[in-house]
Amino acid sequence: MLDPKGRAVGGTEYSWCRAVLGGTGIAVLAILSSKNPDISRLRNALYKLQNSHPILRSRLHYNPSGNTNFSFVTSPSPFIQVKYFNHFATSNILENLSNEENQNISPLHLILEHELNQNAWTNTSFSTKNDVFFASVYALPGSRWVLVLRLHASSCDRTTAVSLLRELLTLMGDEEEETGSTTQEGQREIMINKGDVSLAIEDLIPKGKAKKTLWARGVDMLGYSVNSLRLTNLKFKDAKSPRSSQVVRLLISPDDTDRILAGCKARGIKLCGALGAAGLIAAHSSKCRSDHQKKKYGVVTLTDCRSILEPPLSNHNFGFYHSAILNTHVIKGGEKLWELAKKMYTAFTNYKNCNRHLSDMADLNFLMCRAMENPGLTSSSSLRTSLISVFEDTVIDEPNDQQKQVGLEDYMGCASAHGIAPSIAIFDTIRDGRLDCICVYPSPLHSREQMLELVDSMKCILVDAGKHGDENES
Repeated sequence: MLDPKGRAVGGTEYSWCRAVLGGTGIAVLAILSSKNPDISRLRNALYKLQNSHPILRSRLHYNPSGNTNFSFVTSPSPFIQVKYFNHFATSNILENLSNEENQNISPLHLILEHELNQNAWTNTSFSTKNDVFFASVYALPGSRWVLVLRLHASSCDRTTAVSLLRELLTLMGDEEEETGSTTQEGQREIMINKGDVSLAIEDLIPKGKAKKTLWARGVDMLGYSVNSLRLTNLKFKDAKSPRSSQVVRLLISPDDTDRILAGCKARGIKLCGALGAAGLIAAHSSKCRSDHQKKKYGVVTLTDCRSILEPPLSNHNFGFYHSAILNTHVIKGGEKLWELAKKMYTAFTNYKNCNRHLSDMADLNFLMCRAMENPGLTSSSSLRTSLISVFEDTVIDEPNDQQKQVGLEDYMGCASAHGIAPSIAIFDTIRDGRLDCICVYPSPLHSREQMLELVDSMKCILVDAGKHGDENES
């Protein structure tokens, strides 16, 4: 019998192990389908995914006497089980979740929120059975089903989640049609990583890119620490009660999406700049009713490092290979979206061009862990690290035959944020030409009414800027 293989977690993975204990980093992909998923076929498809990606058939082990405490131990064979909730069980779950503030929310949305708050990793004693990958199926009325994949952030960044969805759809289609050129091509694309778990991001950074003198590291860490104390937050509604993650969805029509993207292209910026700027303008207007009242806000931009690692990784190398850049911006009121978006994107790219996303990685991981140990270092012990987080690159997803074959009608994907995190974490996708943002926030630190108002304001700002893209050129 083959023995399990494994490795200790890297610095970023360790930070996520700590963060998930507190409620941040539970990655969830919820898929609404009009076809009843055959559990046996689904399990076979998931087994193939586990065979293809060792990190998915790994378990997190905890050793209190070790240097990093946590390690991945990889099983030689797949083992995932699919948990099935029939109509009665699903109805009970949805009924328990229902209240006045979410009565107009779809079952898919409610199930996503439910899964974001199912934390299988809260036990710090960590037995040998802490899987990083879970699957569930919820039966809904009207011949609808929701398939949910839940993963630990140390094994799943957003690129992993996107590739996981696409590979799963290919494999589920293969289970129905076991022959054909499309199937063979899909299999060749998927079956690329059958060996050990890939190395941690820190072990793949090109030599010299993360180098920093002890003095420079000390100065930067002091700067981050002092700046964090000066950052402005959204108003906290309830900073004392236990928290959970909730979601607001921002949807923009294809025509308005085209105009917003055209505005970004004309200024040489990415959509993340516009999303971040809209968030700051909306947040500032909600806090400061008078103009020219200056406030400083933090914006975290997450960037995928796979292509710059040594050796480079593909999107089908599963794991966590993003890094973060924290920029601060002073807002006085009256800013125009495009002017601010250009400024914010330029600040981000300047940091990135100086390799700050690599050289500051250890500093930010260290400070993240210190804040978790000492919540009082953050405003009202809220564990808020910034106002907003965005991804550098937007996911582009066009409907295809694979989605139709499995009956995919809708999906939502994001990660929990009720531990250490920003006030609002944005997961953006352009699907069928339409901007679709899943915005995650901690409740009751922020209320659904408060976040709906913020996101609606962001939408209005973005749509208006798209319609008047030639005005107020920066």
